[in-house]
Amino acid sequence: QVQLVESGGGLVQPGGSLTLSCAASTRIFAIYTMGWYRQAPGKQRELVASITSRATTRYGDSVKGRFTISRDNAKTTVYLQMNSLKPEDTASYYCNAATVGVQYWGQGTQVTVSS
Repeated sequence: QVQLVESGGGLVQPGGSLTLSCAASTRIFAIYTMGWYRQAPGKQRELVASITSRATTRYGDSVKGRFTISRDNAKTTVYLQMNSLKPEDTASYYCNAATVGVQYWGQGTQVTVSS
C-alpha cells in the first residue's frame, strides 16, 4: 500500500502561480508513473500531467505551456508547478501513482483561482 499526501493548494488570483507537492510513502517510488489529475464540481476527473519512471512527461491540452510536472526520486515526491492560473483551473487536484496492475490515489488538495 502506498500513501500519497498532497500539499500546496489554496486560493490564488488569476495569473498567479502555485506549486503542488505529493509525497509518496514507498521506497520504490522510482518505478511508478506519477500523475496529477483534477476534478471540478459536476465534471469528470481529468489528467493534468504525468511523468514516467524515465521522466517522460505528458500534459492535458488545457495546461500545456503553463504547468510543469517534475519528480524527485530521492525525496519520493512529485511536483506540479502551475503558472498563469485561470479560473477554469479551479478544482480538486489528486496525485496518482501507477505501475503494472496497481494504482494509488491521494486525498486531494483544493485549488481555487479567483479574484
